[in-house]
Amino acid sequence: MNNFIRVNCTKKNLKPIRDFVSGYLHGLSLSDILTNQIVLAVDEICANLIIHANHEDPTKFISLTIDLPKDMIRFEISDNGLAFKRSEYKEPDIGEHIKVGKKGGVGIALVNRIMDKVEFRSSDGRNTCLLYKKIK
Repeated sequence: MNNFIRVNCTKKNLKPIRDFVSGYLHGLSLSDILTNQIVLAVDEICANLIIHANHEDPTKFISLTIDLPKDMIRFEISDNGLAFKRSEYKEPDIGEHIKVGKKGGVGIALVNRIMDKVEFRSSDGRNTCLLYKKIK
């Protein structure tokens, strides 16, 4: 089973990423709900990297690798764009966003709720987001 995809930083590549993740997860016989949640989380990180970190520059690329450490699925998403500064991130009030009809700004909060562990690393101009989800 292929566990790696590399695409250039255009929004049109979000669908191939979603299809790749869905196809990989299908082979694990997870519930549809869990599969959709994981696809949403990976899609959100990839969209943020394409749009915010790489400014939709088609000459730049993001890579996604999926691994299966014991009882877990791990997604490693990397790029050479602007690093996400987790220390500057403030969790939004999702309820308030819904109440006032504000769109956007809740993606990382959703990812944090869906995944069991989320890590951001930067080294030598390379940024990596690691997403972990426990599976049985």
